[in-house]
Formats: sequence, C-alpha cells, structure tokens
Amino acid sequence: MKKQLYFILLFVFTFINISAQRDTEHWFAPFSSASLSSSAKQAVYLSTDSTTPFNVDIYNNNVIITTISISKGNPQYYYINTTDMIGSTATDLFTVGTKGLYLKGTKPFFATFRFTVPAHGEILTSKGKAGIGTKFYAVVAPITNASSGMNYTTGILATENNTNVTISGYSPTVVFTNGTTGTAMPSISITLDKGQSYIIEGRGNQPGNLKGFIGAKIVSDKPVSVTNGNFLGEYNIGTPLTGGDIVMDQSVPTDRLGKEFVLVKGYGNISSATEDALIVATENDTKIFVNDNPIEVATINEGQHYRVNEINNNNYINQGNDHYNMYIRTSKNAYVYQLLAGTATTSATIGFNYIPPINCLLPRKIDEIGMIQMLPQSPNTQVQNNIKLNILTEKGAAVTYSINGGAPITPTAAQGPYNVTGTLDWESYSLTGITGNVAIISNKAVTAGIAGGSGVVGYGGYFAGFTSVPVVSKTGDCVPGVVLEVGDSFESYQWFLGTAPIPGANSYTYTPMQPGNYTVKVGMGGCFATTPVFIVGSCYEQVTKSLVVCDAQKTIVPKFTNQNVSIVSGTLQIDIPPTKGTAAIDAATGNIIYTPNVGFVGNDVIIYHFCANPATGVGCEQVTMTLIVDPNPTVKNVSIRSCYIESKPDTASFNLETSGFTTQTGLIKKYYPTLADLSNGTNEISPASAYISSNKTVYVKVTNSNGCSSIAEITLVVIPPVKSTVLSDKIICIENKATLDAGPGFDGYQWNTGDTTQTINVGVGTYWVNLKTGECYTKQSVKVVQAVQPVISNLDIKNNTITVNVIGGTAPYKYSLDGINWQDSNFFENLPRGENNIYVKDFYNCEPIDVTVTVPNLINAITPNGDNRNDYIDYSELSYKKNLVFNIYDRYGNKVHEANQFNAYKWDGTMYGKKLPTATYWYEITWTEPNKVQTKIKYSGWVLVKNLD
Repeated sequence: MKKQLYFILLFVFTFINISAQRDTEHWFAPFSSASLSSSAKQAVYLSTDSTTPFNVDIYNNNVIITTISISKGNPQYYYINTTDMIGSTATDLFTVGTKGLYLKGTKPFFATFRFTVPAHGEILTSKGKAGIGTKFYAVVAPITNASSGMNYTTGILATENNTNVTISGYSPTVVFTNGTTGTAMPSISITLDKGQSYIIEGRGNQPGNLKGFIGAKIVSDKPVSVTNGNFLGEYNIGTPLTGGDIVMDQSVPTDRLGKEFVLVKGYGNISSATEDALIVATENDTKIFVNDNPIEVATINEGQHYRVNEINNNNYINQGNDHYNMYIRTSKNAYVYQLLAGTATTSATIGFNYIPPINCLLPRKIDEIGMIQMLPQSPNTQVQNNIKLNILTEKGAAVTYSINGGAPITPTAAQGPYNVTGTLDWESYSLTGITGNVAIISNKAVTAGIAGGSGVVGYGGYFAGFTSVPVVSKTGDCVPGVVLEVGDSFESYQWFLGTAPIPGANSYTYTPMQPGNYTVKVGMGGCFATTPVFIVGSCYEQVTKSLVVCDAQKTIVPKFTNQNVSIVSGTLQIDIPPTKGTAAIDAATGNIIYTPNVGFVGNDVIIYHFCANPATGVGCEQVTMTLIVDPNPTVKNVSIRSCYIESKPDTASFNLETSGFTTQTGLIKKYYPTLADLSNGTNEISPASAYISSNKTVYVKVTNSNGCSSIAEITLVVIPPVKSTVLSDKIICIENKATLDAGPGFDGYQWNTGDTTQTINVGVGTYWVNLKTGECYTKQSVKVVQAVQPVISNLDIKNNTITVNVIGGTAPYKYSLDGINWQDSNFFENLPRGENNIYVKDFYNCEPIDVTVTVPNLINAITPNGDNRNDYIDYSELSYKKNLVFNIYDRYGNKVHEANQFNAYKWDGTMYGKKLPTATYWYEITWTEPNKVQTKIKYSGWVLVKNLD
C-alpha cells in the first residue's frame, strides 16, 4: 500500500525567512479578474543557477501541459492559457475548479508568474515548498477607489487529495461576488483534491469590501498554496485616483513568518502616497514598532491589519541620494506586504510584494533572476520595463552583481550601501535600469526585491533566494526509493531521523531506508537552522511490532498482520538489519534468525518486508520490529538449611526468598513444591518467606519484566535438634541442690534461670536449657525431683523386739533408734517397754523419717481367781490408738476373745463368760499410729492362763 508524504512545519526560531523561490517544486494558485480583457497575457518565467540543463514539467489539473529545459544563462518562459490561471466569469468563482499551476524540476529553479492586461501588470514570485502550508491569513490591499472595477481576490490550490479547507474571520459586512454576505456565510468550507482550486472575490463598490476581507483566516488539513491581492486595486490616500493596477503576490503559511523586516522604497514618490506597508497580525496583542521608535505605533489582534503610512506619510527615511528604507519590528509573527509603485507619481502603476523577515541564514547569492525586466504582452511578445533592484544584506557585506553571466560588478557609492534606521545589522542598495539575467553575490546574507513599471504598468517581485529555514524536497514518493533534498548552497548539513543524528548524512541529499520524521540542520556563516519535519512514508503496509528475546537466538516468523494469506517465497528481505546483533534469513524455513550480541541488553530494531501473491489482492507488508533483548535471568541451584521446628522436629521454616538462587533485582519469583506444579501454575507456595517443610527440593520460576524466565532448584535441609547426652534428671533431698550439666561442645547455653553457663546448681524443680549449635537452638528439659521418702509401713513387735517394715524411697535402707547410730538390719531387740523412736532413711540419705512406737508391758500369765492379782490382761492404756484390735487365740488358732472398747480392752481368761481351761493362749494387738503415714503396729505374744477352779 502506497503511503503519502506530509510536511509538518514547526517553529525553530523566533523569526523565519520564507520567500525562498529557488526550489524543485512550485505552485501558483489562481485568482479572479473583475473585468478580464481578451488581450490579457500571462507566462511562467523559469531560471536556475545550474549549469547542467534539466527539465521542468508544468502541470495543470495534474496533467503536464509542457516540459521546458533550463540552465544557468538560459532562462525560459512559457505562455499560460488564461483559463488555466484566471477566473473571469461567475462560474469560475466560489466553486471547486481546476485552475492553477504546478511546476516540478529535477534541480532547484526560480519560478515567477507574470501577467499583463492593457495598462496593468503584476508578478507572482513562487516561494516553492516554503509557500505551501495549512494556515494562512489573506492579505489584500485596502481599496480606496470604491468602484465595481476594483476587487479583492484569493485563490487556494490543493497539493494533495481530500484536502479540507475552511475560510473564516472576514467582516460580516463583506459582500462576495456571488451575492452572499459575511453575515449570511461567516465561513466557507470546501474539499479539494490535488490540483483543484477555489477562487474567492469581492468587488470594490461594496463598502464592506474595502477592507473587510483583509486578515481572513484560511485553515486546511493538508498543504495548500494561496494567492491573494487585487486584480485591480487602488490604495492611495489623499492623492488623485488614477485607475489603479494589479496588486497581488503569493502568500506564505503562518509558520514561515517572522518579526523583523526591512522595506526599500520603489519608484513612487512619498508625496504620491503609493509607497506603504501593510501589516496583518496572526496573534492577539501584536505590537508594531517602526524604524528606531522604541514605542509601539499600534497594537493589533489576530486578523487585524495596520497600514503604516495611513496616519502619517513620513515613515520611509531618506538615507541619502533619495534612497528610502523603512524598518519594521513586531512583537509576534506577522505578515508584512509592501505597497509600491512602478512610477513616481501615479497610482496606476502600483505593485504588491510579500516581504520576508530578515535572517542570517539568507543565502550568500541569488543566482539567477531571469529576464528581470520582462513581462508578457499580447499577442506573444515580451515588453521591457524600467526595473529598480533593491538589495538588502548584512552590515559590512561585500556585494557584487552580474548581468547575463558577465563579470562581477560592485555597486557604486550612489547605489549603496545605505544604513537602515532602527537596526545596526542590515544595509540596503538600490540599482535602477537593471535588465537581463541578474545574479547577486554577497559574502553575507542577502535578499532582493524588484519594483518594475512603465508609464502604464507597475509591479513588484521579491527574490529572497533561499528560505532561512530550508525545506526538504523529495524525489520519489516513499521508502524505498525516495530521495530527500535540501538547498545545495549551505556550508554544512546534518540529517536527523527523529531526534537522532544520522551518521555520515552530511550532504544536501539523503536517501532514507526507513519511514519516519526527517529533518536536516544546515549552517551558513556560523548561523544554523533546522528544517521543518518531513514525514517519509513507506511504500509498504506499515506494521510496528515488538518481540521479546530471552535466549541466545530468536526465531522471527514473518506473516501478514491483518491478512490470512501466505508469503511468497523469496520476497522476504531485511531492509535495515539490527545494530545490536545479527539477523539472517533461514532459507530452509523462511524465518529470520536473530542473534543478539553477547552481553547486550536493551532494544534493537530490525526492519523487514515480504509480499503476497498479487492474485490475492494483498500487497507487501513492512515490519518495524523492536527486539527487546532481555536475557533469561541468571539463576543457580542452591541448598538452604533451617533449624527444626520444636513441635515437629522433622520440619523447619524456610525463607525461600533469601536463598540466593539469583543476584539480579527487579524479578518476579514464584515458588512451587514440584516441577509439575510449576509447569501448571498450581499450588504456588505462599508466603515463600516462611515455608514449612521437611527435607525436600522445591522449585522457583524467576521472570523478568519482559517475561523471560529461568527455573532453579532449592534443596531444603532441616537441621535436626542436637541434645546433650549428659544432661539428665536429678533426684535430691528436698533440702539439697543438684548440679545440672548440659555438657561441652555447644556454642551457647540459655537456661530458663537466666544462666548462660554449661552447669547450674539448682534445687528441686523443672528446668530447660536452649543449646546453641551454629544458629540453631535445641530446647532440652530436665527435672530435679525430690527423693521419695521411705515409709514405715508397719512395725512387728514381739515382746521386746521390733521388726521395721519399710516401703517407698530407694533401697538400701538404714535404720536407727536414735537417728545417730544406724544399722542395715530392720530388726531391733531388747527394747525397753514404753515409747521407742524408730528412724529410717534410704539410699539418698535424706532427713530420716521416724515413728514413735509403744512397746506394751509383757504379761505372760494370769490367774483369774478373783484375788485381784493377775486376774486379767489389761491393754486399756492403748485405747487411744487408732484402729486398736486385741484378739486372743487358742493353740489351734481359734479366736477365743476379742477385746474392744466395750470390754475396756481387757481379758480375764473366759470365753463368753466361762472360764477356759488352763493352757497357753496367743494374742495379737494391732493399731495404727497417728502419724502422717499411719504406721501400722502389730504386737503379738503368748499368755498362760491358770484357772484354778
């Protein structure tokens, strides 16, 4: 798909010179005549500084009407049909037409459109590409002769198809030739294709038309050319009206304007009021300063105009020898047009010059103005006129001129230079009677304008040479094939793509290899400027893509973006290879293999194109592929260890995030328990900073901001608890302390007592110690328990012996009657009757336990005969003992008596009140001692009962 090329015009300085006629392309928009004579004659005049002949094609309505060859010293003219440029009937106006000219050459050339009718003439100097744009303000001369023969006119010529144009900002009192008023039609909107035009006109017999169209705003969405002025106009004030003349020139877009201007007077006398300046503002609050006056003479707003000599006619200053000039400065960019005369005293020979702003980037020569004195004349002849050539140059310049290629001529002192009041930077010359092909040479910036006329014809034309912000021209339409060109008279060149300088692009031409925004910075005599942006399109369907390159190589698979068609084999081409790597087409697959340079990280660009079979109706596609080289993150497999969890010693809490598998930052990290989970994106570990696990391997996927990823293994190792092998529970007497020893070999000790030593001395209690091994702690508990005291479970008393039975505690036991002298035997004999203390201690040698026991009086015989002597056994003194039991048995074990509280624990040798036979009987007495352990006492013995009856 073929793309079009567009200009984007940007301000680069606060002032810009725009009347650069020397160019490879020129446009002339049409205009209207209030009353066109059949003897009208018009022609284009072409000249160049190229010594090599080249062709210029002249078009009307996109059709070549002729081709002319020109070269330096061989300027040419070509007569133009009236119907191709001038609207003379109502049907030509306010409608889309085909009038207008387009000229195209292979080298730069000057072009002027010169035309005459009986007694009137004018010249339009083409500004080349600098004269086309998208925003203009119409400038026509004010009409002081209110007759229907006077008019204002503006013509608009499109340079591209489908150009939308709107005209607005004129006075509501305007009355157009078609009868429409400014009130009824406050704006005009039209659509033009390339080569089409639109002509506006109003007549001078309508009061609103005298000044009402000055400053009308013209806005388009694509570049157009504008011609404005009066086919017949008269603007003098206070002097006789003599019929007027054609006053017209080609306009320029607003982004080519400036703020500083110098005008050199034409042939008109000051007193004739035919020499003046007309200023139109493009912005509000535009202040106007004239000559060296530091105070503004006027302040005007957008679309308003100011005529400098309307209030007083003394602003042209005579610098000597009747050489008059005027210096104008504006606070904001504005249009300045010179109103001038071709003869001294009459307003019938007036002209109209657009004045370019002055600037140091003006050319050093104007080479050449062809046939400077000629105008076409009916039927097909040339008429010579009296020409005044006004030259403006930087102060102190060495200026010469030549005629018809002759030797350089230095102006005479009478011709100049002359100062310009208000500026110390510029000076002017005036040369009269100039004819032929003129070249002007200066060692500093120079520009020139002409005032021409005869007794009946007056006209003006301005030749500024080159624009101070040169424009880019092209050969061809799109990449590939287009060649960009700028003026060849500058001293230095640097081309840019976007904001980046293009290495080696230092000539006045450049062949781009990719579409984009191009500019060129030119220099002349230490003064520099950059062209407006020139957008170069592609001959292909343009597609912008990006591709992330993670690996050492990347396969680019070409395919159509918006069409489901195949690529024709062999049409794939790499237009611009990458600069940060290599790219090659794989002949076997038809793919592009891209290999980034080792160590490169960043963006690379490759541009390639491919085509479809024409039979599919699909053309070619060019892809600008941004290769985002961001290698897979660098990772390594790691193993991390973590201390066991006390409640579940085979597990630990692992911080996967600090495991050290990568040193790169700005990465996305996701952790998974298995490779399968990682592949499926399931069971992601979260939080990864506290992952509870036993010994195992987990996996982490590390991804950078561009989606490139790597996988690393993290082996998890649980550090088991390390306990003391010597620390054990202790049994001590309640009054003692034990030494707890955690053992050597640990990196630290933290007892719950606050101690940090290997050993501590403590009493009975429960203790723990954190044993440090490396960074891990093992908590180990230990008890110090009170030794269990032995308990005297019972005492077996037989007569005066006692057998001590002990339970509990830890054997072996020790026994004592006084707590001092101890024996291993639990048997004591020869005990005295009455209270005895029995002491016992066990293996731990703690405070002994003791029990007091009563050894009763031993009665071995009773004689129950009533003499009150030994009549009974009496153990009533033991009645306070707990659970006291006193039983008598015969020799066969039959219980014959049970003593209790009812019989006062006595026995008198009877059984159920009857005396028992004389015999030996056995008795057993038991009780529980009222101590805390409730010691059981058993006392046994025999008694002889003698019943004498």
